[in-house]
Amino acid sequence: MTVSLSIVLPAYKEKENLAVLVPQIEAEFQGDSFEIIVVDDHSCDGTRELVDKLHEQYHNVRLLERQGLLGVGSALRDGYNTANGEYILSSDADLSFAADDMRALYEKICTDYDMVLGYKISGKRKGSTDVARRTLHGWAEEYLTSPFSNWIIRLVSGVRLKNYNTDFRIIRASIWKRIRTVEDRQFFLFETIYRTVEAGGRITEIPVVFCPRKFGESKVSFFKQAPRYLLKLVRLRSSSS
Repeated sequence: MTVSLSIVLPAYKEKENLAVLVPQIEAEFQGDSFEIIVVDDHSCDGTRELVDKLHEQYHNVRLLERQGLLGVGSALRDGYNTANGEYILSSDADLSFAADDMRALYEKICTDYDMVLGYKISGKRKGSTDVARRTLHGWAEEYLTSPFSNWIIRLVSGVRLKNYNTDFRIIRASIWKRIRTVEDRQFFLFETIYRTVEAGGRITEIPVVFCPRKFGESKVSFFKQAPRYLLKLVRLRSSSS
């Protein structure tokens, strides 16, 4: 089955969020040719049953179930590889990003780009009355860790972007098939950018509203991964020189 757009949602214990997010995506892209692929790392929280119900309702939602926590990069690679769309969009499944910003990514890449990245800005979503839930860790990540890490990546890699590590992006399937990735965890997000640049792909960014999750707990801590991430960054840059 060929579709215009594949939306890949890596998930681990995200049933409550998916129950809200998938209907929002279906409403936003109603009338378009698209599919939703939930890549689940064996959550055992009812995600499989939920996806079955969503497929019965919408007929374009499918589950790619894996045997354990194998990493977000590995989940995205598996999802991208099974996608049928001309364009492949991926997003965290925790409601941090909105369906209308997915639409913005899709519209932007259709203006002759090969990859479009969302860079996070704070704000209130259109029509939302929710108050953002800000923790000390979240504040430190937004105002200290993230800007500093982006500066380091920009300096070492030579790739000049605002943000490199957000799983809210869209890539042309033809470019994805031309590049090779090996990373299984967070570094995959930068690796795909770097390989796309090497392949001559055109990349741009758009601002997207980021909101802290409502349900469940975050599974990623960039701060803990920072030393290993920096080492991988230097190795990647050196191997391409």
